[in-house]
Amino acid sequence: MRSLTYVSAAVRPFRLAELHDLMVTARARNASLDVTGMLLYAGGRFIQTLEGPGDAVDGLFERIALDPRHEQVLRTLREDVGERRFPDWSMGFDYLGDEQSLHTPGFTDFLRAGSTLHEASLRFSRGAVGARLFRDLAY
Repeated sequence: MRSLTYVSAAVRPFRLAELHDLMVTARARNASLDVTGMLLYAGGRFIQTLEGPGDAVDGLFERIALDPRHEQVLRTLREDVGERRFPDWSMGFDYLGDEQSLHTPGFTDFLRAGSTLHEASLRFSRGAVGARLFRDLAY
């Protein structure tokens, strides 16, 4: 099982509809590859952790790195792990309102200050530490 985390900068700010389309497309692709993880977007920046079979994760990252919608793609962590840290996570958005987020599959409120979703299970993951730093520094 491989875990890979990267950060990048959007070429231009994403609109809500674009984030939604990205989520729908990525969830389908990731499911077909047996890849889980999380994607956070805030302030024009992305951080994503991909988890799954090594070849699938590495291949997906190579494809993502070539996506022209972002730049300054920096792989911050790549390691083999014994288990997934984000088995049920897909994506997090900072633009969704409370009512809208309740009806969006894959949404997590991780970007909200004080969020406790999965905090205990993420305590020792290096990728999760990076995600929490991103969350705390994005605001």
